[in-house]
Amino acid sequence: MLPTPPPLLGQSPAFLATLAHVSRVAPLERPVLVIGERGTGKELIAARLHYLSRRWDRPFVKVNCAALPETLLDSELFGHEAGAFTGATRRQTGRIEQADTGTLFLDEIATSSPAVQEKLLRAVEYGEIERVGGRTRIVDTRVVGATNADLPALAEAGRFRADLLDRLAFDVVMLPPLRARREDIPLLAEHFALGMVRELGRPYFPGFGPAALDQLRSHPWPGNVRELRNAVERSVAASDPEAPVEEIILNPFARRWEEPPRPSGGAPVMEPPPAATPTAPLLEEVRAFEADRLRAALERNRFNQRQTARALGLGYHQLRGLLKKHGLIGGRAEGEDG
Repeated sequence: MLPTPPPLLGQSPAFLATLAHVSRVAPLERPVLVIGERGTGKELIAARLHYLSRRWDRPFVKVNCAALPETLLDSELFGHEAGAFTGATRRQTGRIEQADTGTLFLDEIATSSPAVQEKLLRAVEYGEIERVGGRTRIVDTRVVGATNADLPALAEAGRFRADLLDRLAFDVVMLPPLRARREDIPLLAEHFALGMVRELGRPYFPGFGPAALDQLRSHPWPGNVRELRNAVERSVAASDPEAPVEEIILNPFARRWEEPPRPSGGAPVMEPPPAATPTAPLLEEVRAFEADRLRAALERNRFNQRQTARALGLGYHQLRGLLKKHGLIGGRAEGEDG
């Protein structure tokens, strides 16, 4: 089976223009820079550049420059000979050599050290690499670099080699953030939700409720598509399998219970139950207290039963049973369940 470019979903003008740019530059045997905020899909674009090029059936090798210190990154990229340094017991072929005749994707390239940048320049300019402790070799590797940093500003400040930037920036693909392609948010959210439903083994996806769709459209998504995927997947996993997703859990660290108010001394106290007549039996007092708590929680959550259940730490069907028990099903509480 022939390899194909990874799927990239979107219909917005900004996104379609980016894909058209990638299609134009992919066949060229030149370096490319992919610039975009975190979570915009830089690695997917790099893979598309490779699989739409004449090198599509050759190696596509990836290195995250930010994940390794300078000495290890040097060895990882260019390889080393046995005995080149302490612990080098055998020869290692570097990633640039592994990508010979193919494509090397350098993520977070702005974090590489000046020494590594100098060796990268020779690799890009002349196809020359030198293993640590070894001899010079010639490779035919196309380099695609990616970063969310302002490389021209870094070069101006002397923190990135200007000559390397000149070579890498034969063409620059700028990825739009998710806030610039809001038309694509429902499409992407549906795609991620369906994937999560399949992972959970559920028979179908009931969709998103109006409130959840409003959250999806209004949130600024600073983490872009990656943040959207995480939020949608956790929300689907926490939802009722048979009902639409009513809330997007944007912040998994947010409290889902109410802490009782504390007096000035700082010690937590429990809210006293509503006063009952001295002659009332105990079970009647408990029943009255339970009904009052349910009514108050419904009012705080605008009679949305799913939100009320979450606020009380109950399952949806547990709450429905309690509402029926106290005669609170029907009317506004039932009609506005969304």
